[in-house]
Amino acid sequence: MAPFDVALINLKVGDKACDGACDKLYAELTKAGRDVLYDDRDERAGVKLADMELIGIPYQVVIGPRGVAAGTAELKTRRGGAKQELALDAVLNRLAG
Repeated sequence: MAPFDVALINLKVGDKACDGACDKLYAELTKAGRDVLYDDRDERAGVKLADMELIGIPYQVVIGPRGVAAGTAELKTRRGGAKQELALDAVLNRLAG
């Protein structure tokens, strides 16, 4: 049993667009009743991703500058390891339901 439902990983802390997208998604997922671990540490992406793997959270949402510019985020499912680029609204719809 994982301690959280979703890991939200901000790849560029301090970037206004990334911070805003993460804050909004965090608030909406929390409002939908999901337990979210928001990783906003000032660490390299590899460190953050490795830590989330060790914790074993079922879903990882990775938000970075390129994705935010395109209106997307990467959604990784722990079971099977599948990764998808989805619109930010689609990530919310998928995980909030």
